[in-house]
Amino acid sequence: MNSRNYKYALLLVAAVSITATSAMSMAYAQSVDDGMDGYVVGTSGIYTGNPNECWFDDGDGGMLPCMVDTGDMAWMLTATSLVLFMTPGVAFFYGGLSRSKNAVNVVGMVFIVIGLMSVQWVLWGYSLAFAPNADEGANNFMGSLDYAGFNMVSAWAPLGEPGPCVDTWSNAYQMQQFKDGDVCSQGWPGTVPHQLFAMFQATFAIITPALIVGGLIDRIKFSALIIFVLLWGTFVYDPIAHMVWGGGLIGGGGIDLDPDLSPSYALDFAGGTVVHITSGFSALAGALILGRRLGYGKVPMEPHNIPMVVLGAAILWFGWFGFNAGSEVMVDGITVSAWTVTNTATGMAVVTWVLMSWAHTGKPSIVGAASGAVAGLVAITPASGWVGPMAAIIIGIAAGTTCYAAVAFKNARKWDDALDVWGVHGIGGLTGAILTGTLASPHVWDTGDGIGAWTGTAEGMEQQAISIIGAVISVGYAFGITLVILKVMDAVWPGGIRVTPKEEEIGLDLAQHGERAYVNE
Repeated sequence: MNSRNYKYALLLVAAVSITATSAMSMAYAQSVDDGMDGYVVGTSGIYTGNPNECWFDDGDGGMLPCMVDTGDMAWMLTATSLVLFMTPGVAFFYGGLSRSKNAVNVVGMVFIVIGLMSVQWVLWGYSLAFAPNADEGANNFMGSLDYAGFNMVSAWAPLGEPGPCVDTWSNAYQMQQFKDGDVCSQGWPGTVPHQLFAMFQATFAIITPALIVGGLIDRIKFSALIIFVLLWGTFVYDPIAHMVWGGGLIGGGGIDLDPDLSPSYALDFAGGTVVHITSGFSALAGALILGRRLGYGKVPMEPHNIPMVVLGAAILWFGWFGFNAGSEVMVDGITVSAWTVTNTATGMAVVTWVLMSWAHTGKPSIVGAASGAVAGLVAITPASGWVGPMAAIIIGIAAGTTCYAAVAFKNARKWDDALDVWGVHGIGGLTGAILTGTLASPHVWDTGDGIGAWTGTAEGMEQQAISIIGAVISVGYAFGITLVILKVMDAVWPGGIRVTPKEEEIGLDLAQHGERAYVNE
């Protein structure tokens, strides 16, 4: 083992030791004793004392969790697993699109993101994205550290203050029928435990930086990617998630243009902004910082395994039903509608992309069909809880057209976003965000939200404007902060964050990992 490897090993040991120590201290801090915070042995589960969760006094000195719906829990466990399965789908999709000499590296970079973000999310990511300040509530840009280490994130109690079940949103609108007299959460999500919601969100935090990998392949050092993912998750993903879903600037009323009208926040049902705009524009920033691959535009760089690409796209299509339909966080008519429009928009985008490539090149591209599927999935994501099937067809056509055009524009500009993350995810997410503000239907979501510009009302016009502003803020923030992170890393990283020309020439499978995807080559 050379001296450099010793240094890496020591750094790894130090990082693991610090993580273990922190975890032990957090675990100790979460321990409770009999009589503490309402916890009484034998009468209740472990009560964390979290004022943001639904616990009630059982009348005998014990604290019991508010009622949850076991059907919703079963569905959300399934949806969470489906979304987690999507990240290996990304690995197959990207691995097949890459050159054979870099396939192991590409799959490995995606896979390591699962491990990194799984830990980051529990230790501090979820807290920064969703935790309110205990004294001041949610702020516009970042959550607190109150939930760090999943402190006060119960596997038993849902979010929200306790109250009678008959008056809950779940009972009145979402068609949940609870027994009279039970105590139910008055907030959202009110039918599943807080920890289940947090882990569902973890799968979003995992797949988002994994998508960025497609813009960085063949060039970035594996060690640099590890640090980049942790920094990006902390300073880009967590703030954007907070701004959109955690009560911050974009989703908490911070860009309400007219208080007299009902729309007050940008609509992002399942992550068109949080996941796809951020990953797409961050991937473009990374590609620009790293520069073009050796031989770009001069040597062949075609996908080495198209069946692998199609398999990856199919896994993504399958898992996306958990992504979109799961974002309702319960089982009701909106869950069904989200499933329907997700499949419809995706199918339409596949057909549109194939027709575009057929007309442009003279042959229908199967890789194009897979890319079209992903583009449709991306574009319908923010709208999936707000639109019906006909609007989904419009979004599918728009996704196939705009994303195909974006990829062509990127190629003409010679931006080496190797696997078209910007064109498919960035532009697809932007298209979906804008069209959500246009096509959101009060007939799908009749609670006063979801009034798009197509209605011709003042509320619809304001919703359109808010959607555009929210998307622009997300684009600027993700692109700008990613540039800063990579610029600083490249300046301080020994030898920079890009591999050497020799390593790039022989392939990163051997240069970075000492392994090959295909041993007979």
